[in-house]
Formats: sequence, structure tokens, C-alpha cells
Amino acid sequence: MKNALIIGASGGIGSALYDYYLTQKNYELVKSLSRSNDGFDITSEQNVNSQIDSETSIYDLVIIATGGVQIDNDEPEKSIKRLNANAMLNQFSLNAVGPALILSRIHKLIPKDRPSHVIVLSARVGSIEDNNLGGWISYRTAKAALNQVLRTSAIELKRTHPNSCLLAIHPGTVETKMTKKYTSHSKVSANTAAENIADLISKNTSTDTGKFYDWAGKIIPW
Repeated sequence: MKNALIIGASGGIGSALYDYYLTQKNYELVKSLSRSNDGFDITSEQNVNSQIDSETSIYDLVIIATGGVQIDNDEPEKSIKRLNANAMLNQFSLNAVGPALILSRIHKLIPKDRPSHVIVLSARVGSIEDNNLGGWISYRTAKAALNQVLRTSAIELKRTHPNSCLLAIHPGTVETKMTKKYTSHSKVSANTAAENIADLISKNTSTDTGKFYDWAGKIIPW
């Protein structure tokens, strides 16, 4: 039997992932952590360290499903001419530094003697090579920074946890409160996105650690 920890489980995708793994018979423990339900504030180093260090369970699967496009009243910039330093720092705090703080403690949560998966929900707009539209400077650069954090963490984690698989996954355009305002593209439900992510996780092993996938299993260039 396995254990799973879903961080950011109060969000649209995070809650769907939590519900999905609750239905899986091979998972004995499925735990959720979120700011709204548990006071888990990923922008606070002290809070992250305290909450993770207090964990007594070992998890075969950890999913970091945190993040946001609009923080406070600062919407994504359509042009670099609209750049706001404070808004950019907030983007880095939530979308890059927060997950990095969790990854700095991830070795305490996963086993050394058996396979494990650590999944971070990223975004295609964080790909430098794939950027053909411009705009969304702060969000893009925060996600690009997150991808570098993940790539570096995967290399280091492999040395102490050789059976670990640390992946960045772009979940696609999902029908959530976050995406409703910013895109008219076709969307999938959060439940469908959760199933796609779970299917992708099941197909990857420690030999795939450090990669960046879209929801369909295609590699996204850094």
C-alpha cells in the first residue's frame, strides 16, 4: 500500500487530485495540505519548514499543486511596459520560492528504499523556447525559475534517493477559477486533468526524473 500527499489541495486541480487518489485502492493514506484548510503558507519559510518537519509519514507520491496567475489585484502584464516590481516579486514568492522551499525538505517525506514520485505542477508558459507570444512577464519568469529549481533538485535528489522521480507537469488548460478569466481556449475539467496527470505519473520511473511534460506525456522544451 502507498501514501500520497497533495499540497495545494484546496485549488481546482489540487482538490481533484486529492479526490482521485482517495478512490485508488492501492493508496492507504492520502493527505492534503493547503493554506485555506491547514494554514500551510508556502510563502513563509518558517511555516513550510515547521509543517514538513512535523510530518511523521513517508509518502510514495508528493504532488505540489500550488500557484496562481493573479496575486492580489495585480493581473498578468500584457507588455513589459506594464512591469511592476512588487507584483513580480509576489509571483516569484508564490510560484517559484514556495515550491523550492518544499523541495528543500522533500528528502524528509519520501523513501530511500523504494520508488517515489514528486510532481510539481508547472506551466507551458514557463518554457523559454516555447515563448512565441510575449506578455505575462512576471508569471512566465517565475515558472521558468520553478523549472530550473526542479531540474536542479532532481539531480541532487537522485544522489540520496536513487529511486525517486521528480517531474514538472503542465496540466493543460483546466476549467478553474484561475483560468476562467484569462483564456477562451477549450478547457478540460479539473477531474479530467487529475486523471491525465495520474496516468502520466504511472508511466514514469526514476529514469525519467528531471523532465518537463505536458499532460499528454509530451516533453516540453525548457
